[in-house]
Order: sequence, then structure tokens, then C-alpha cells
Amino acid sequence: MGKTIAEKIFDTHDRGKPSGNNVVLDIDVVMCHEITTPIAINDLKERDLDRVFDPEKIKVVIDHVTPSKDSKTATQAKILRDWARRQNIKDFFDIGANGVCHALFPEKGFIRPGYTVIMGDSHTCTHGAFGAFAAGVGTTDLEVGILKGVCSFRLPASMKITLTGELADGVYAKDVILYIIKKLTVNGATDKIMEFHGPVVDAMSMEARMTLCNMAIEAGGTSGICMPDKTTAEYLWPFIKGEYASVDAAVEDFKKWHSDPDAVYSSELVFDVSDLVPQVTYGTKPDEVKDISDMEGTSVDQVYIGSCTNGRIEDLREAAKVLKGKKIAPTVRGILSPATPKVYSQAMEEGLIAIFMDAGFCVTNPTCGACLGMSNGVMAAGEVCASTTNRNFYGRMGKGSMIHLMSPFSAAAAAVKGYITDPRTINA
Repeated sequence: MGKTIAEKIFDTHDRGKPSGNNVVLDIDVVMCHEITTPIAINDLKERDLDRVFDPEKIKVVIDHVTPSKDSKTATQAKILRDWARRQNIKDFFDIGANGVCHALFPEKGFIRPGYTVIMGDSHTCTHGAFGAFAAGVGTTDLEVGILKGVCSFRLPASMKITLTGELADGVYAKDVILYIIKKLTVNGATDKIMEFHGPVVDAMSMEARMTLCNMAIEAGGTSGICMPDKTTAEYLWPFIKGEYASVDAAVEDFKKWHSDPDAVYSSELVFDVSDLVPQVTYGTKPDEVKDISDMEGTSVDQVYIGSCTNGRIEDLREAAKVLKGKKIAPTVRGILSPATPKVYSQAMEEGLIAIFMDAGFCVTNPTCGACLGMSNGVMAAGEVCASTTNRNFYGRMGKGSMIHLMSPFSAAAAAVKGYITDPRTINA
């Protein structure tokens, strides 16, 4: 019987099965940020266990509130900063070098096919786009990962999701994953690996695949995962060129991680997305999704473009197509947060930042702040945001506020009109 990619990764990282279906895995990368890791650091110190299993395998960033907004967040940052220096962790990214973790770490080449990756952050599933097993964990598991380089998981069950057809103009990976979540519901992939296949996935860039995998957790999935291929190898080539004779050689090696043709899945779903139109959330759960035309005319107070879901360079390019030569509605606050310094710099070189600013957007440093209602875009009660983030929980971006999730292309259109609209009707 064949194996899925997740089963292959588990087999190669298996340190033992202590009970039932639980497997202890060796971890290749432990990622840390200033919101969840300081709790683990302080607990390890209290237990006289202030050490790390391998400083080379720990990646650290201050990204959720940066620069710090008050004494509390400054203290959280200081705990992380002091710990990274104390433990000689070289891959630590502070103000000026920091970016949104799930965009920055792949950009630095830290994620590879076949890796196991953990972080105290639910959207760690993003990194499955590279053919890795990546999952968010709680504080106790994070502590064990930091200290011992292992983590316990249940044996994975995978669901195969095949995307056929071809995406229409104006429809993007964000629309695809919103549609899938609508079909599955927020519990439809609970404790499952969402394994993405098909010609639509094959045609996606790494940025788009990361968007797809990023929101696997919103359907309850442990991780999203894609088969590593030439697109993966070309993205990683600056970091792996010393290991392979050519990109093609890397691609051939990556095939060892591919799911076998006779692998067994908990379920297999096929979605033809040829007729898919731009999608948008309408309620306060990620599966409350409609065609964007069904929300036509819904007023927005703020438009936010950024986050670990849609703050990469191709996201900015798509939004800029709409915004070029236009002004945002006078009733709208537009906020752009490029996900990393590299994205910011590239956007400047391409003239994208000027397009956003000329349209009336405020451009901020890379940060997660607005996404979880902590800084750089918090909303007031009763306000509505068209957002490219990943969660539309009521009040997430500010107590009493409402969020409508959509693609950067759709968000830019909402900024221009002042209300939700089908972006394909805007002369881009």
C-alpha cells in the first residue's frame, strides 16, 4: 500500500510511538515570535531548563506588534530578544530586518520539502506549500520543541483535494481557498492534512500555494500541503544550489516526497474551479462565504492589504493593477503592510508603493498588527474592513468591528468604490 507525503515525512522523522496513534517526530525547524514564545521561555527558565536543542534550527522574529506599541508589548519583545542573544540564535529578525513570520521564513530559505516545522502560531500550516509537514502547536509542545527538538502528533490522516480547470481572470488563490472552506465548513478538515493536487495547483506560484495552505487551519486542518515540484525548486534555488547539480536534479529528488498513486485518503474531493468567481466572507466564520456579487454595495470603512496570507509581492501587484491612476473613496482608510522588507523594497523598485500612496493608502512597515487587532489598523466598534487576512471572527481587528475576507484584487476594488464590488467590473 502506498503512502501519502505526510506519512513519508512521519516515517523519516519517527522517534517512537509512546501510545496509541501518537508519534514523536524529530523537528527540522522550530519557529518563534514574540506573542507565544515568551511564555515558553519564562516557563523553561522557571524549570531551570533555559537552553535550546540546536540554535541553528530555531528561527526567531518579532512581527506581531513591531515596533512595540506599549510597555507590555515592549516587554514581550525584550524577552524574545534577550533569549535569542543568550542562546546564540543567529536567525533572529528584529526591527528593520523583521517581517511577517510565514512570509519571512520561506523567503529566507528555511523551509524545504520533507521538513517538519512547528511554531506557536496556527497559520504555521502555510509552510506545507513547500511539501513540508508544518503545524501550529501549543505552549507545552513549543517548549519541548525548543528544548528537545521533538514534538508529538497523532498519525496523520490526509484528505486529497484536486483542483481542475483553469482560473478565470480576476480569480486568485484566496478565492479558491475561501471556496474550499465554504464547501468543507470550518470543521470539515479537523485533524486532517489537506493535500492539494491538480492542474490549478501545478500552475500556481509559490506565493499562491502559500495562500492556499495558509488557510487550511480555517477548515480545521492540521496542515495544508502541496507536492514539491519545479516551481518549488526554482523558488528555493538560491538556497539549495550547492546541494544539486541543477534545478531539474532538485525536482527529481523532491519526487521522493510525493504521495504514491495508491496512497489511501480519508476522503477525495475534486473541485472544477473554471467557473469560480471572486469570493468574500459575509459572516463571522471563515466558511460563511459568498460570490462577491452577492455582497455588492456593502460599505467598508477600512481596506487592509497585508498579512501572512496576502502580503507578498504578487499580492501587491494585483492590487496595484486596480489602484493605478485611481483614488480610494474619501470614506475609506486604506492600509498596506508589505509582508517583509524584501517585499517592501521590491514594491518600491517596481513603483507599486507610489501607486498605493498616490491612491491614498497609508503604507506601514511589515507587521501582523492589524490582522489580530493589536496595532497598525485596529478598528472601532461598528466599523467594517475589507481585508486580505485569514480570519473574520467578530471583533478580531477591533472590538465590535466586522471583517470581510477577500483577495487583494477585490480589496483594492472595494477601496476605490467605498463598498464591496466585483473587482472585474473595475477598469484595471
